[in-house]
Amino acid sequence: MNTFTLKTEADLQFVVPQIVKLLRENLILLKGEMGAGKTTFVKYLVKELIDYDLVNSPTFSIVNEYSFNESDPIYHMDLYRLETIDEALNIGIEEYLDSGRLCIIEWPDLINPILPKDYHIIEIKTLSEDQRSINFT
Repeated sequence: MNTFTLKTEADLQFVVPQIVKLLRENLILLKGEMGAGKTTFVKYLVKELIDYDLVNSPTFSIVNEYSFNESDPIYHMDLYRLETIDEALNIGIEEYLDSGRLCIIEWPDLINPILPKDYHIIEIKTLSEDQRSINFT
C-alpha cells in the first residue's frame, strides 16, 4: 500500500502522476465518504492520463465516458444511486469491466460479487476540511 497526504487540493497535481506510475490494472475502485474528493481525484487522474478537462460526477448518469480520441475511452462510474446488483447489470457493468479500458468506479461495494480478481483500490480519507489521505493498493 502507498499512502499520500494532501494538504490542499492542489497537491493532487503532484500525487496523481505518482499514482499513474503505479497503475497496473484497468480497474480502479474509488472509496471514501461523501465529499471526500473522489470526483476531484478523477478529474486530476483523467487530466493526467488523456489531457481531458470536462470531468464531472456521474451521480445521475451513472456512467461518464471520457476520451481524447474515440478509440481509447476511460469509463467513470458512480454506483451510489444504485440499490441492487441487478441495476448494475442492467446498465451493462460487465461489458465495461470486460472492455479492457480503464474503469474508475465510485461506491463499488454493490458489485463486489462480480468484480474481476485484479484491481486497484484508492481510498480517500478526510483528515480535515482541506487535508486528505490517499491510500493506493
